[in-house]
Amino acid sequence: MVERDEAGDWLSRTREEPMPSVDLRTDRAHPARVYDYLLGGKTNFPVDRQVGDRILAEWPGSRTATHAARAVMHRMVRRLAETHGVRQFLDVGTGIPTAPNLHEVAQAVDPACRVVYVDNDPIVLAHSRALLTSSPEGRTAYVQGDFREPERFLADPAVAGTLDFTQPIALMLVNLVHFLSDEAAHPPVRKLLAALPPGSYLALTAGTADSIPQLVSIGSRRYSEAGIENHLRTRAAVESFFDGLELDEPGVALVNRWHPEPADGPALADHEVASYAGLARKP
Repeated sequence: MVERDEAGDWLSRTREEPMPSVDLRTDRAHPARVYDYLLGGKTNFPVDRQVGDRILAEWPGSRTATHAARAVMHRMVRRLAETHGVRQFLDVGTGIPTAPNLHEVAQAVDPACRVVYVDNDPIVLAHSRALLTSSPEGRTAYVQGDFREPERFLADPAVAGTLDFTQPIALMLVNLVHFLSDEAAHPPVRKLLAALPPGSYLALTAGTADSIPQLVSIGSRRYSEAGIENHLRTRAAVESFFDGLELDEPGVALVNRWHPEPADGPALADHEVASYAGLARKP
């Protein structure tokens, strides 16, 4: 069932209807929960903390790198809203809610901003109501969907009910593609961009070992040992996601070099981060 609440936000069920039972698979580590643990969150389980602790034991700076990968999303959203005037966001692979969420950052610039969150993770479903707290002027929606099947979630009425596809939309792919091979990641990106109007943007981050090869490779191995597929990419490999688009300055850069802000704290060195970020406009 898809309905709208009193504020106009799209819901996948009525507020009175109980949340459906979901299998959170707490017997196996999940990348979103390991990420949450490294961020200092509480939405994780012993199996996730075991993976995180193994990484931290060999790479103590992984928490700093994780926070840097999260902080760049906030800067991307602010730049899209403040500099480029974007008022609509499609966040695919949104992950576990971590304040401030994307809509909170965007609506701090303009309360009328609209955001659609898409994820196929049952733990995000369990927290979806926390996401659906838009400002009165704006609108948010949560849609169950798999990045690898964009046609299915783009057809969800909540997407069309929230976003105007005649106006620019920012496609947010943050900390997602490094859990997929090139063969699995590139086709959905192309399909999603094809569905967006000219003047839209792609904001993408991806894990890399370019900055600290030995330590990041340790983290990658610990993920693999836990059954979590991951693919670290070079700068050139990340740039390939932006083929045919107009890259915003400074191009694809390590996250510490992508429009750093004093509010993020002391400047980080290259060897303290493990992700690239890029923002580009669809002509």
